[in-house]
Amino acid sequence: MAFFCYLRGVKSRLAGLNPTVHVKQTDKTAILLIHCPDQKGILAAVTDFINVNKGNILYLDQHVDRKASVFFMRVEWSLEQFTIPRDKIEEYFQTLYAVKYAMYFRLYFGDVKPKMALFVSKLSHCLYDLLAHYDAGDWHVDIPCVISNHMELEPIVAKFGIPFHHIPITKENKDAQEVRTLELLASYQVNFIVLARYMQVLSDDFVAAYP
Repeated sequence: MAFFCYLRGVKSRLAGLNPTVHVKQTDKTAILLIHCPDQKGILAAVTDFINVNKGNILYLDQHVDRKASVFFMRVEWSLEQFTIPRDKIEEYFQTLYAVKYAMYFRLYFGDVKPKMALFVSKLSHCLYDLLAHYDAGDWHVDIPCVISNHMELEPIVAKFGIPFHHIPITKENKDAQEVRTLELLASYQVNFIVLARYMQVLSDDFVAAYP
């Protein structure tokens, strides 16, 4: 999953996308991040999936991009009495609802830190802000790596002890470098990425890997 990040409001934006920001890290909760074509019945279907299986909804946010006709949703619920084993939730949701509504979704758990990779270019202000909040423990995530098409920000990243990977992009090597980047993200088991003033347009294939 990819997100664009700007300095103004960056903390509130991350609070909205961070799967576990609303709860204590020890809480046994599940979080679904969903987007799909807007259509009738989505909200009812998702909440019914949780309620029928004895889940207690703790937070629910939804938004419709009317121009693109895309529905976005984040829902978090307690697993204390939930009847579906946590290792089966993704499979059940995919079979019962995701296929029917053409959903893209990610499932997270409140007691497991998701891995967030940062993509940067030359501008440092957004990177500084993100790393400062991360270092302060404001977000329940791990940042396993920072990826950049330039070397300028490597000294900043080094101060935080995070691996920095320089992957230069040109018109001639863009496709090959995107494959290399995807392999790198897979090696770190990254769940989602944040584009912190990353001055490159990602290909459709790349976005499909991190929708």
